[in-house]
Amino acid sequence: MNRRKVPAVRLSAIASAVAVAVLGLGACEPDSDAPAKAKGGTGPFVVAPGKPGEPARTLSAEEAAEAAPDDRPNSADFTYARMMITHHRQALEMTGLVADRSGSPQVKRLAARMDAAQRPEVEAMKGWLKTNGGDEVGGAHDHGVMPGMATKDQLDQLRAARGNAFDELFLTLMITHHQGAVTMAAEVLSEGNNVLVEEMANDVIAQQTSEIGRMRTM
Repeated sequence: MNRRKVPAVRLSAIASAVAVAVLGLGACEPDSDAPAKAKGGTGPFVVAPGKPGEPARTLSAEEAAEAAPDDRPNSADFTYARMMITHHRQALEMTGLVADRSGSPQVKRLAARMDAAQRPEVEAMKGWLKTNGGDEVGGAHDHGVMPGMATKDQLDQLRAARGNAFDELFLTLMITHHQGAVTMAAEVLSEGNNVLVEEMANDVIAQQTSEIGRMRTM
């Protein structure tokens, strides 16, 4: 399913509007100087910011709740989280080989940064699955269907390499691995429905695109 996603900025604006409505339950009285209540509204109201160049709208609490997006996870969200956990774990397996095999301080620093970034991301995705009633192995996928994954033979070659040979192979495999992660993140932005998954996917795209550029210069 392909559909146009609501920009994250507008999602945040709507969410903020709903929060204001809740917090203002006792603060807005009918005879206040605030803008008129929304059509049909009899209780508290909230002023929701409009699009650029458009005036703000006055919504009743009911209207503000209805305007909030339905971001319940769909199958694409669950698939992404499960696959990306596996994908990240292979990256961590690869970075774990660097300290004893690499001959490049640059590669060692890069691997340390990757490790520090991706371990918390794995935990965040595991936490998201638990919160939303999913599990890590539900609908498990073969490594071969995940873009960018290194094969067993490639990992064996990486383990056996040392010095410059290791660094060259590590960078080659990791660039491909990152490109696969970016592809997966772009797919869930198109097909998923959950705001938190969208935020995690955007983080992956930004971070790993930057790292791809850095690795290509090494």
